[in-house]
Amino acid sequence: MNQTQGLKQSQPATPGSAPPAGRAHQGKRLAIISASWHKGIVSCATEAFKAECRRRGKCADEIDHFEVPGAFEIPLHAKRLALSGRYEAIVACALVVNGGIYRHEFVAGAVIDGLMRVQLDCDVPVFSAVLTPHDFHEHEVHQQFFRQHFVEKGRELAQACLDTVSSLERLRHLQHQPIGELELA
Repeated sequence: MNQTQGLKQSQPATPGSAPPAGRAHQGKRLAIISASWHKGIVSCATEAFKAECRRRGKCADEIDHFEVPGAFEIPLHAKRLALSGRYEAIVACALVVNGGIYRHEFVAGAVIDGLMRVQLDCDVPVFSAVLTPHDFHEHEVHQQFFRQHFVEKGRELAQACLDTVSSLERLRHLQHQPIGELELA
């Protein structure tokens, strides 16, 4: 299922019920949540993320893509996906731009804080390519610059995600070894 889908089609998680500590995640699936605002730019990150994951051996049908209206909606969706137990990691992509009233700083801060809270509360790694440029203008030069920038960020996001998932899997195995046998690579 490598298509964009609405969350209402997925299995709802029971709010407040995180998977039991130490339980391995049910699948080897990744979820990517992207904001529709500035979709032409944000999609560059999501497509680069998927391409890099495939290049590193992740099957396309192991990545579920969800779209939300804007960045502010991402943390709640990330939490519901994390609580579902289906995903070994969740990634978020959005572009939060300055609309002239400095609201973008508050939105970006709330989104990043929310994503960190999901990660720590649900014990599912959450990665962010929710970017807030200092200056963004609607003209083609800026749009092209940010499309290219989001391609690179999508690749970096996939690398960080897959490397972290691998590292956490090694840690999961270490939890069952006596202290004297632990070796951190």
